[in-house]
Amino acid sequence: MGTMTSPALSDSRLANLGARAVADAYTSLSHRFRIITRRARIRFAGRDWAGMAADARERLDLYGSVAGATAETVRSILGDRVEDRMVWAAMKAVYSGVIADRPDWELAETFFNSVTRKIFSTVGVDPRIEFVDTDYDVPPQPPPTPVYRTYDRHEDLAELVRRIAADAEVGGPFADLAGDAELAAARIEDHLRAIGALRTVDRAEVVSSVFYRGKGAYVVGRLFSGSHTVPLVLAFLHPPDGVVLDAVLLTENEVSILFSFARSYFHVDAVSPHALVGFLQSVMPRKRRAELYISVGHNKHGKTELYRELRRYLAATGERFEAARGTPGLVMEVFTLPGFDVVFKVIKDTFGEPKQITRLDVYERYRLVYRHDRAGRLVDAQEFEHLEFERDRFDEGLLERLATNCANTVTLDHGTVTIHHAYVERRVIPLDVFLREADPSAARDAIVEYGWAIKDMAACGVFPGDMLLKNFGVTRHGRVVFYDYDELRLLPECNFRRIPPARDPLDEFGAEPWFAVGPDDVFPEEFESFLGVQGELREAFLARHRDLFDPDTWRDWQRRVASGEIIEIYPYREGARLRSGP
Repeated sequence: MGTMTSPALSDSRLANLGARAVADAYTSLSHRFRIITRRARIRFAGRDWAGMAADARERLDLYGSVAGATAETVRSILGDRVEDRMVWAAMKAVYSGVIADRPDWELAETFFNSVTRKIFSTVGVDPRIEFVDTDYDVPPQPPPTPVYRTYDRHEDLAELVRRIAADAEVGGPFADLAGDAELAAARIEDHLRAIGALRTVDRAEVVSSVFYRGKGAYVVGRLFSGSHTVPLVLAFLHPPDGVVLDAVLLTENEVSILFSFARSYFHVDAVSPHALVGFLQSVMPRKRRAELYISVGHNKHGKTELYRELRRYLAATGERFEAARGTPGLVMEVFTLPGFDVVFKVIKDTFGEPKQITRLDVYERYRLVYRHDRAGRLVDAQEFEHLEFERDRFDEGLLERLATNCANTVTLDHGTVTIHHAYVERRVIPLDVFLREADPSAARDAIVEYGWAIKDMAACGVFPGDMLLKNFGVTRHGRVVFYDYDELRLLPECNFRRIPPARDPLDEFGAEPWFAVGPDDVFPEEFESFLGVQGELREAFLARHRDLFDPDTWRDWQRRVASGEIIEIYPYREGARLRSGP
């Protein structure tokens, strides 16, 4: 008898097997993501801040490893038909039906896209094999549980705060919940009076899940008082003596800063991310959905939402991409759309002097920032590949710069521009531009903020490297953030030194230093020359931050970071705290 061979699988059978494999992988990913996320309460209760940081890194690395393994599984299932778009179109249709009963269906769609792109490395988009737009304009299923708890009318605000805090079960016993609630109630009453609202709350709605990040736990909700809707965030810390309510945030701006694009992602266990983001957007209506998805840890879907919003914006306007404001950099070409508040950063083919880094170094520094505590000062960047746009949507001067400086990354033909790799970040005003254009009071605030930005980065173990003003930016809330990472280093890698005394007066006028300089040496006394400001602005900076020029200041941060200390950087102003403290 001859050897029997297995019959070839039909398109429909292959599509079913492939779709089920991707769906099973996403189910596993979602389960593992939530397990890590749920540890946050345990970490907070046990004051295990190192464990919390390790969980954050583990969760960040999870998606890529699962998507990569899933792509290999699909390759083995589809065999020599792995790039057959008809099979993939059928897979997408099957998969859409399989995930229809999931409360996180939108994240599942994005995961399918991630697997597709690992197979095809698609230039542009193909709606036949990707969820370019969601298959469901409205959720296919209502959330299995409400995203928030409701508290009915309360005239005793202290009792309302106490109940909300107790119900949240943030982790650990409270040191003095009754006293904290009284202080919070007084703060809420003052705010209601200031905005002309009643001093009673008709209703409160509070997200059922707690938001954890770093050393903090946050309960997020909204208050209804007459015609007023007021954001409400209760910020908890856990010092050795027990959990304390440290601050109350009651304005959109305060909550928006808490959810800033310059901060690390929250750990919040949400069954229905769509419903959670919808609630958050009611509290922060000026934040786009993409940013909110990213802020709660679903950064891959945040990229999907951002891309969809960009496509809609391009379809609705005639705006053209143009060079971003600010001094051109040696490493990146940066461009933007006037009415769309992000920038696109493309790595140049070669870097001008004095840069001594490689393209790989740039990738690694962005990866470092992605996995590190951003302390509210390091701008989050989303990595995109193979973006395709119509050529006539670009300013001619920008096209010339891209063709000249980024030929290895940007392909131009008669009708399209393909960006093979870009980082996309929120647009901010470069600090040097802001200082030239702002009124004197705002400029003074910004130069002082610049110093705090450097100190906050140092406190979380990061040295910016290049401290020129042009590498920092000012957000719409007036906060100063850092966005140029090509010289960024971890603090322990630096050797902070004092400049040795000159051997004779002529040494200081020489072209070369009179002392040996190692590759890791940093001389804080030279930082003053980077200020680039004079007069009142210089004096304002020196009054608050002269210690930045002292090597001992930096060595102290190094010692604290090396000892494992996690230095608290509050994501809210001192005035929001219920009690002053360290």
